[in-house]
Formats: sequence, C-alpha cells, structure tokens
Amino acid sequence: MTQTITKSGLSDLRSKDEIRAERRKGRTGVYLVAPGLLVLALFFALPVVVLLAMSLYVKPPGAEIGEFVPGFEIGNYATVLSAYWPELLRSFGFALIATVLALLIGFPMAYLVAVRLREKPLLQGILLVLLIAPFFSSFILRTQAWKQILADEGFIAQTLKFVAILPADGHLTATPFAVVAGLTYNFLPFMVLPIYANLGRLDTRLLEAAGDLYASPVNSFAKITLPMSAPGIFAGTLLTFIPAAGDYVNAALLGNNRNTTMIGQVIDSRFFKVIDYPGAAALSFILMLSILILVTIYIRRFGTKELM
Repeated sequence: MTQTITKSGLSDLRSKDEIRAERRKGRTGVYLVAPGLLVLALFFALPVVVLLAMSLYVKPPGAEIGEFVPGFEIGNYATVLSAYWPELLRSFGFALIATVLALLIGFPMAYLVAVRLREKPLLQGILLVLLIAPFFSSFILRTQAWKQILADEGFIAQTLKFVAILPADGHLTATPFAVVAGLTYNFLPFMVLPIYANLGRLDTRLLEAAGDLYASPVNSFAKITLPMSAPGIFAGTLLTFIPAAGDYVNAALLGNNRNTTMIGQVIDSRFFKVIDYPGAAALSFILMLSILILVTIYIRRFGTKELM
C-alpha cells in the first residue's frame, strides 16, 4: 500500500513538473512573439484602421481645401471607383503582363543557375551576384536608366526605326510598352530568387532516371521539373504581381500620360495635388482589398500545400 502511494505521489510530482515546464514554454513563446505582434499592430493594423477611417471622412459645407471631418461617407468609394476604374484595371493588366514576362524570362535563368551550374559553384555565385546586383542601386535610378535606354535617340529606338518596326515619329517612352518593360525589369529578381531556391533542392538523379526510361526532355520538364518548382513559381508570381499592381515610379517616369496612368499615380495626385484625403484613402483601400481578393482566389485555385 505504501509503495503504491509513493508511486502515485511521484507521478503527481512529475505531472506538476511537466505542467510547470509547459507553462514556462508557453510564456516564453508569448515573449518571443510579442515584439512581432506589436510591430504588426503599430505599423500594419493601426495604419489600415486609420486609412479606413479617413476614407469615410466628409467635407463640411464651406470648408477650405483639405479640410475634412470624421464621418461615415460610403459614397466616397462609389465616387472614386466610378471615376478611376480604368486606371485600376490598367494597373492590374500591366502587373499581370509584367508577372508573366518575368516568369518567362526568370524561370530559364533560375534553372540555369540552380541546376545546370550546380557543379560549377564559382560561375553559379557570379551569376547570383549579377542577379542581385540591381538591388544595390536605387529603384528610381534603375527606372531612370530605362528611360534613357528607351529614349528616342537611344540604340533600341533607332534600331527599331531603321528596320521599320517603329514609325519614324514613334516613341518607346510614354507608352504601355515602356511601363511594362520597367515593371518586368525591376521586379524580375523577385521572380527568379524563389524559383532558384526551390530548384536548388531538385534531385538531378530524377532527371537522369527519366532519361534512362526514354522520357523526352519535354516530358521530364512537365513531370519532374515543373511540379518540383511549383512552390517557387507561386511565391515568385505573388512577390511580383502585388508590388507591380501598386507601382508608382515606373508609371510616372516611363509613362506619365493618360494611356499609362496607374492607380498609384492617381492616389498620389488625389493626396498631394487635389488634396482629397478621403478619395486617396478610399482608392488605397480599394487597391489593397482588390489585391487581397485576387491573391486569395489565386492561391485557392492554383496554390500548393506549401502556400496554404
């Protein structure tokens, strides 16, 4: 009887120690997560709440320019959406084209560096440095460089005019082509790096086995390489499309006319020039909500378990 009580007591003590240890682990986890949650609350959640509140502000009768008061004016959303829906659709169209182009250009680059040059680490490292090098310079400077490259007196424009692809009085700048080219170039690393990281884990013995089984290169790519790189493709497309849809710099420097205006330019104009803070906030919230809906649909339709 005494032995039984002793074992029960030790079991109880052990259980209490385990409970204390679990509580300590739980508190430690809270302490570790708390700074991140605080940063998210201060720099994401709070600005979104302020943005939503500002989008509902109203302008009192007889108020001066830029004077608004808190209110609940849902009509601000209908007003800006009816006025600027072409710019919103154009932004998503430009972002989609740039994302597709970045994928078509970036996938072969990532495959070359991650798979074909796996046995040549020196050359692989050099190409990775060249790929990341644009991040060492300013985003605006890179875009300004494209403005010079596509200028009327530049080599590309002169060559296209010489072969009669571009009219003699034609321009490359201030066109949708220039804006999409700038978007594709500036966000290309965001497409290449996730695909490269994913293909870096590809077991090349699978490709060799497929070749031994008389699979064609196309079948090997479709059955092995593409499925293995799917998580990287999904991550790259999201990292490219989301910032491209709200871009301002490329549209302002390479376009800056009615046919190339993107929603970022409209938001800038409503906030700084027209001094319509509620309209600018409403457009920003519409853009954010639209991107969130599109991304959610995209992930649920085409996403993988790694992204869900």
